[in-house]
Amino acid sequence: MATTAAFSDTTIKDVPTRLTSTIPRATALVGVFAAAATTVGAVVLRAAGVPLAVHGEIPLAGFAQVTVIGAVIGGVLLAMLNRHSSAPHRRFIQVAVGLTAFSCVAPVAFADTIASKVALVALHVLAAAIIVPVLARRAN
Repeated sequence: MATTAAFSDTTIKDVPTRLTSTIPRATALVGVFAAAATTVGAVVLRAAGVPLAVHGEIPLAGFAQVTVIGAVIGGVLLAMLNRHSSAPHRRFIQVAVGLTAFSCVAPVAFADTIASKVALVALHVLAAAIIVPVLARRAN
C-alpha cells in the first residue's frame, strides 16, 4: 500500500518495492494455480484407478495445501536470495531443483504401491514445473 506525505510544495510518495509487492503476489497466484493443477491431476489419477496413498489415502485438499505451502517456501526463499545473494536467479534454480528432488523422496520411500509412487512424484514435478519458472522470473 502506498502512502503519501505532503510538505509545502513537495509530495513524497512511498511506493511499494518490488520485494514487497511482486514476489508475494506472484507467490500467491502461482500457488493457487499450481494447487488447482495438482488437485485436478490427483482427481484424474484417482478416476483412472491410481491409488494415491501413503499409509492410507491422501485427501484431495492435502494436495492443494501442500502445493501452496511449497509455493510459499519458494517465495520466501526467493525473497531471501534476492536480498542476500549475488546471483539470486541461479541460486534459486539450484535450490528449487534440489528441494523438488528431496520432496520426491517421501513418496518414493513411503507410497503404498508403485503406481502411487510414480503418480505422486509426477504431481511433485508438476507443481515445481509451474511454481519455479514463475518465481525465478522475479529473481533480480
